[in-house]
Amino acid sequence: MIEPTWLTETRAAYDTVAVDYARLIPDVLEGPLDRGMLAAFAELVGPGRPVLEAGCGTGRITAHLRGLGLDISGVDLSPGMLEVARRNHPELRFEVGSMTALDTPDEALAGLVAWYSIIHLPPELLPGVFAEFHRVLAPGGHLLVAVKAGDQRIRLEQAYGHTVSYDVYWLPPDRLAEQLTAAGLAVHATLVREAEELDRGPQAFLLARKAER
Repeated sequence: MIEPTWLTETRAAYDTVAVDYARLIPDVLEGPLDRGMLAAFAELVGPGRPVLEAGCGTGRITAHLRGLGLDISGVDLSPGMLEVARRNHPELRFEVGSMTALDTPDEALAGLVAWYSIIHLPPELLPGVFAEFHRVLAPGGHLLVAVKAGDQRIRLEQAYGHTVSYDVYWLPPDRLAEQLTAAGLAVHATLVREAEELDRGPQAFLLARKAER
């Protein structure tokens, strides 16, 4: 099977930048609103219940949520990013994989996080990805999504000091909420904040929940 171009490009880009990404993007989350959404997610899920970060990169959010009491593991396209994640966070579990086809049994998770990871997917793939999130979440399970808020595609040719070639999509929160709802994931909180420090525009965070039986 021929691999989609977006997937090949995204993996290659993050393999290239992995070490410098970890050096330039600190593990400490300085934004109180960002931390607040992660804390709310962790409280909603509850301690000790299985959670997955889809598109975990170097594992900084995975580790943060572990510190909030979650039994969390990570999956990412990029072996290079996961090499850094395993080195920096040896106590956590990380696997190579794609959120378009998670290697997770049906209804196995109490929570799922996609922290700035769906922004590399062509938007037409999002309904299918949200259906996959719905499949792996148990009834009553929670989802947290973080995105760059907008409606445009940006082609990156330079990132973290390297020459790369991949896309970043800025996504409209209202449209995401509609797509999540259509996938059976009811959005119960949305936060849109203005740009801070290195941000180039507003950021959006959506909390959703799969219905109980």
